[in-house]
Amino acid sequence: MPKLRSSKKRLRQSQKAAERNKPVRTRFRRTVKRVRTAESKEAAEGMLAEANSIIDRTARKGVIHARAAARYKSRLAKHVAAMS
Repeated sequence: MPKLRSSKKRLRQSQKAAERNKPVRTRFRRTVKRVRTAESKEAAEGMLAEANSIIDRTARKGVIHARAAARYKSRLAKHVAAMS
């Protein structure tokens, strides 16, 4: 448990941020997983557009870094393209 007043405040702030970011992060992970586990290429391509939108939204909110978002989008697109 923090002793300093500023440390206590920082703990409160980080806990609030974690609660605020939890649903965003969960939605992000769920969407990425759905694309990766899609049965067919057509289904995956349909979900990819939605996933890209959610990835961008997650990055815009600061839950993930912008470069991490670009990496996720690139890898998902590569995965969908490789499906047969």
